[in-house]
Amino acid sequence: MTDVKTYLAPAEEKMELAVAYLDDSLSHIRAGKASAKLIDGIRVEYYGSLVPVSNVANVSVPDARTIAITPWEKAMFKEIEKAIINSELGITPENNGEVIRLAIPPLTEDRRKSLVKQSKAEAEQAKVSVRNARRDAIDGLKKAVKQGMPEDVEKDAENQVQKLHDKYLKQIDDIFAAKEKEILTV
Repeated sequence: MTDVKTYLAPAEEKMELAVAYLDDSLSHIRAGKASAKLIDGIRVEYYGSLVPVSNVANVSVPDARTIAITPWEKAMFKEIEKAIINSELGITPENNGEVIRLAIPPLTEDRRKSLVKQSKAEAEQAKVSVRNARRDAIDGLKKAVKQGMPEDVEKDAENQVQKLHDKYLKQIDDIFAAKEKEILTV
């Protein structure tokens, strides 16, 4: 006979990973405010390998609309600028010879709506992952009943899985609501 935890633990871990992934992916969506996370995905060529900008430069946010990038080596200016221009960020860098500045433009109403839609799609994807983890756990529990697990234990475990599911869906809704508010705040 198998233990209930062999089904609950992996399900909870998958649900936690879905929420963590959502949190990370929403942090990369530009909400009109400058954030160092916006350039986390940008990679630059550095001695033959692609590395994040933060590995070759100091990235700071001096105010709500500006990201300042100070390369540690003068040779990296062109590489960093080229990587930013080629990225999906959609911002043209300004270079004064010492610092590369990214001015974050204010978002238009249409752009805000499309970012909310994009965020909602990410949240829905996370919800699907949580639901899949619940389904896998319940399927495993039903198979365990056939292998000798008592039905009342299986029903209690299903209730626990459902409680985990509800808890993580609420977290996803809360994260999305916060991101939506951040995007729509002018």
